Amino acid sequence: MRKFVVTIDGKSYEVGVEEVGAEQAVVSTVAAAPAAPAAKVAAAPAAVSGEKVLSPFPGLIKKFLVKEGDTVKKDQAILVLEAMKMDNDITAPCDGKVSFKTAVGNNVETNALLAVIG
Repeated sequence: MRKFVVTIDGKSYEVGVEEVGAEQAVVSTVAAAPAAPAAKVAAAPAAVSGEKVLSPFPGLIKKFLVKEGDTVKKDQAILVLEAMKMDNDITAPCDGKVSFKTAVGNNVETNALLAVIG
């Protein structure tokens, strides 16, 4: 079980989360003492070999247009990112094989790593 402190509307909560395979379950929620604003900590970037495909804006990964490992051409649409009820094709920045780093149904932020073309 991993414990996190979540702040919602200025009130902090301690949340315990247990991983149960592909689906997750929140197992406990306890009000915590007010916490000082936490410093933002950037996640360490994973080693990536190839050209990164980053999200140009926040949105929902709606569908993949090619399969994992497919060879794609520069400017070929590889996935659909939905933002503000509009579907946006995300294209390959170069020729190569696609390796997705997200999943259909995920919400992503700006500059999130979507795929690598290598």
